[in-house]
Order: sequence, then structure tokens, then C-alpha cells
Amino acid sequence: MNLEQLDAFVHVAELSSFTRASAILGRTQPALSRLVRQLEVDLRQNLLRRNGRGVVLTEAGKVLLEHSKGILHQVDGARNALKNLQGTLDGNFKVGLAPSVARVATLALVRGFQGQFPQANISVSEGLSSYLAEWLAMGRIDAAILYDTGETPLVDKRILFGEEMFLISKPEAKVPSTIALRELPQYPLIIPGRLHAIRTLVEMVASEHSIHLNIVLEIDAVPPILDLVDEGYGHALLPLNAILADARRRRFHCTRITDPALSARMALATSNQHPMSRLGTKATAMLESVILTQYAARQQSADAYLA
Repeated sequence: MNLEQLDAFVHVAELSSFTRASAILGRTQPALSRLVRQLEVDLRQNLLRRNGRGVVLTEAGKVLLEHSKGILHQVDGARNALKNLQGTLDGNFKVGLAPSVARVATLALVRGFQGQFPQANISVSEGLSSYLAEWLAMGRIDAAILYDTGETPLVDKRILFGEEMFLISKPEAKVPSTIALRELPQYPLIIPGRLHAIRTLVEMVASEHSIHLNIVLEIDAVPPILDLVDEGYGHALLPLNAILADARRRRFHCTRITDPALSARMALATSNQHPMSRLGTKATAMLESVILTQYAARQQSADAYLA
């Protein structure tokens, strides 16, 4: 197994086609086919299955694809670290953002990066916090902004700020301005599935206080959750930033939760298994600055929304 084989396999797997991979890599299809076939022989596993539209991954192929991306990313990191010894900050910085952060910070992040590191490239991926932690551990990304849901193996986290979570209802809902946490079961909830960090955080707090939530719908994306709340299908548990990012600029009834309050903590995360390049170290510091600046601006908007 060598890097040339892995690179060929990753391109074919992600493009689902030898033809498209050949065009991207500038190599003939037979050459790519030999590389992938030799990889299969070396590993004694079938990695790809051909169909009428191209190729699909086998279970073994799916496993190898995830590891291959991390391996190739680490090789790029080693090359970039050696280049950085010459005093230039070039190479690639790969960052992952939780969806709520990606919606409000991606533009500012790209602007800041290109301004500070004109010779380097940035790649921004959006994903659930659980996926971002896995990508960090595997070396697929250099840093992430994600929700803190407790201990995560192979990942170091530093809390950046906390976001108070509110019970979100349709504007005309007859809900008090403040409720105690123990009163939550009175309200039918529209909440993300179990892989979502907000669901994890809410259920952790509810479990600690022996509260059984009344969950009526599981929806993983915030925009459709707000659509359903607006139509009266139930209530949501979200930070105000989720409301401020609503493309339709709707007003919702926001109820503060007390005894105790619900809070989601946002963290800057990096891998403790993969060394950070000089570019990665400086870009991560820039990332933190951008996120904190965006959060401060959003906090002012959130205070105005509640006023």
C-alpha cells in the first residue's frame, strides 16, 4: 500500500467514476485501474464495485476511504511543515464548523484567512459536532468549532463561550416569558436526532434532573424545525443565534428556562494525535478571533431580539 495507490483510490471513490478521476488527475483510466486493483490485492479486499453508472464503495472501501483521507492530509501537513521552515506560510488549512457557526461565520473566516495567509488555501467543512470530532481524530481536518458534549477521545477542546437555550414557540403561543426546567414536559418538543449535539446536551441535563421530555418530532436541521414551530406543530429548544439566522426573519416567542438554565457551550477543538503545522497554528488562532468577534456581534443582536 503506497500513497500513489491511496490518492488514486480516494479520487475514484469520491467521484464514483474512473473517468472523472482520470480527468482530474491527468492519468489514463487503465493506469488508475491498475493502482486501485493493486491496492485491493495488497489488502486482500474488494474496495469498489462497478455498476452501470460508475463505481460504489464496498464496506471495506468505506472504511479505507475514511482512513485514506486522514493519511493523505497528514502527508500534506508534513510537506507544509517542511515548507514553513523556509519562512513561508503556504499549504492547506482545513477547518470544520458546526452548522450554527457555519451559517454566520464562514464568510468572515474566509475573508480573514485570505487576508492573513494569501499564499495558503482554506477548506471549510460543515458537520454535526460528533462528526467533526471524528474527522479531527482521523486527521481529516486541522481544527473545528463544535458543541462541547463532554470528554472526546483524541481531541483537545477549549471552551470559547456559552449560549443560553430558550424554549422557542410560535409568536402567538400562550407561553410564559420564563419557565422552570421541570416544566418542560408540558411542551411538545421538535428536536434534532440523537447524533445532534443539541439533543445530547438537552437530554444530559434532563436526565440529571429526572425529567422525561415530551418529544413529538425529530428533525435534524434548524430551518425546518423553525418552519414546524411557526406552523404550531410544537416547540423547539435552541439558542437565539439559531433564530437570528432564520432566512425568513420571523419573530418567535422565546421563553427563558430557569432552575437551572439550559446552556450550550461552543469549543475550539484540535487533535492531540496529529502535529499542527505552523500555518495550522496561526490559522487556528485567527479562527478563534473571528469566531469570538462574530459571537460578540450576534450577542448584541440576541439582546436586541429579546428586548
